[in-house]
Amino acid sequence: MNKVKLKIGEFSQMMQVTVKTLRHYEQMGILKPCEVDQWTGYRYYKLEQMQRLGAIRRLKDIGFSLDEIRELFEEGSHEPNEAQLEEKIKACEEELKVLLKRRENLHQMIDSQRKFKSMEKFSIQSLPEIMVASHREVIKNYQAIGDMCCNVIGPEMQRLGCKCSATGYCFTIEHNKEYKPEDVDIEYCEQVEEMLKDSEIIQFKKMPAVKTALCLKHIGPYDRFYQSYTEMFKYIEEQGYKIVGDLRCVYVDGIWNQDDPEKWLSIIQVPVEK
Repeated sequence: MNKVKLKIGEFSQMMQVTVKTLRHYEQMGILKPCEVDQWTGYRYYKLEQMQRLGAIRRLKDIGFSLDEIRELFEEGSHEPNEAQLEEKIKACEEELKVLLKRRENLHQMIDSQRKFKSMEKFSIQSLPEIMVASHREVIKNYQAIGDMCCNVIGPEMQRLGCKCSATGYCFTIEHNKEYKPEDVDIEYCEQVEEMLKDSEIIQFKKMPAVKTALCLKHIGPYDRFYQSYTEMFKYIEEQGYKIVGDLRCVYVDGIWNQDDPEKWLSIIQVPVEK
């Protein structure tokens, strides 16, 4: 009985796979033609190759790589054993965890963006004279702000018996004259009800009133402040303002009460005048 043989193009069309893919499978050794004409170079396939291609497709669909499929075929098996299937199930579960976390992060980013867009971006406020507990330090990077607040400033203010304002107004002022991703010279200030005796960590002082401050809400981690700064300074330029004092970054929600950096809320305040 003569067995039907198909040229590579016919085989490609019937099996709905490209010739390029078939040549790749041949090079890898997982699906070789049953015959190659020595004169024309034509490649021929028969029923056994159709069945083998079906096996390749099934194995790819359940997560086996081409290298893994080749190893199975070299071992004389077209079907993985139970241990190999269990391993793939475990890999799927790990991938699922990653994908679910990625989906959660994407939803949070959408929520943050919607929240940001729903807020009034800019506002003009006057800032009264206040008393603050101040701590100035050169920190490793911007991400170290949270650690400094939680583990250095907070415990020292508690030790000194500081009474903070009901509004919980706190902010930072940067003293670097240029951007530095590391060794950031930053001053943290928190409003207090009374001036106490200075310590090695905390100094008390009065911050003068600011007649006009342009304020912008920033939602997200601190390493994206540059996006809000860009928007802020564009607005200042368009409205004909000029900056007349130190920029403040006010921290409303952060690592101390919100684990997700995408939900951190800060307010940038810039003293301005026309």
